[in-house]
Amino acid sequence: MLEVSSLSLHYGQSQILYDMSLDAPTGQITAVMGNNGVGKTSLLKALAGRHPYSAGEVGVAGKQVGSGSAVRSARAGIAYVPQGREIFPMMTVMENLETGFALLPKDSRTIGDDIFDLFPVLSDMRARRGGDLSGGQQQQLAIARALITRPEVLLLDEPTEGIQPNVIQQIGACLRLLRDRGDMAIVLVEQNADFAYDLGDRFVMIEGGRVRRRAEKATYTREQMLEDLAL
Repeated sequence: MLEVSSLSLHYGQSQILYDMSLDAPTGQITAVMGNNGVGKTSLLKALAGRHPYSAGEVGVAGKQVGSGSAVRSARAGIAYVPQGREIFPMMTVMENLETGFALLPKDSRTIGDDIFDLFPVLSDMRARRGGDLSGGQQQQLAIARALITRPEVLLLDEPTEGIQPNVIQQIGACLRLLRDRGDMAIVLVEQNADFAYDLGDRFVMIEGGRVRRRAEKATYTREQMLEDLAL
């Protein structure tokens, strides 16, 4: 489980996140929702160690991670799929995947068949450069690269942005399979409300850098979610 307690974050003199607390259980998808500019991406960057937070604590499986170190966050079991994908355009698909090996002991530096089972298109394009892939293929590569590290927590920032509908369906199916494996917590930031609601087990609504609502899917309807987003 990912546990976030009283997290605050600043960019210079501007405060972005305010005393934010949430948790993401293993075997569930926690959808973090809100309008543009409310702090969703900043939250994921803080969890991934890309930006130091000003106060609070982040824990994975009961162990504190610490602030402001992407390496420390990754070693704690957090994998991050950033908005915009950030694959290496001049490296091949295989080389992009192999960048995940840096966290693994030498005897574990292998790409299992499960990666290509999840994303068959990558198997066919192993030797193709990342920059030559379509946007949807790059997104699949970015998720696969994160999985190479065998994370306990998977963070995804807008995975459907700019992606064609058939690939969105494939990504949704992949996330369901990962959830149902029951070995990681998934935190999904997504503007596509239908995609997020269909996949989410739990919902965290953010407004102005603060948690406005936490809800379980069993007691939170699609209509309620849309009303929250419209405020």
